[in-house]
Amino acid sequence: MIQEELQRLEKLTLQVGRKLTQLEQDNQSLREEIQATRRKLEERELALEDFKNQIKIAKLVNSIPVEEMESAELREKINHYIKEIDNIIAYLSE
Repeated sequence: MIQEELQRLEKLTLQVGRKLTQLEQDNQSLREEIQATRRKLEERELALEDFKNQIKIAKLVNSIPVEEMESAELREKINHYIKEIDNIIAYLSE
């Protein structure tokens, strides 16, 4: 009787131990998934800010009254600066 109860308790202990191990592994996987999702969110927020800045710059450029030839040159320079800034942001994000 006592022997059977001890065996039953040992069996239950092993089952609980296995379940605990599985839950700890699941918990770790979920933590890693949360971290990856947070990193993606931060990257997308940075990209969104970049796009907002590009839109602001484009609106600013379009609002500057200049001759057609000067406008093309100015747009080209600003686009070049935007590309350089994007490259710097990408480099700093690494």
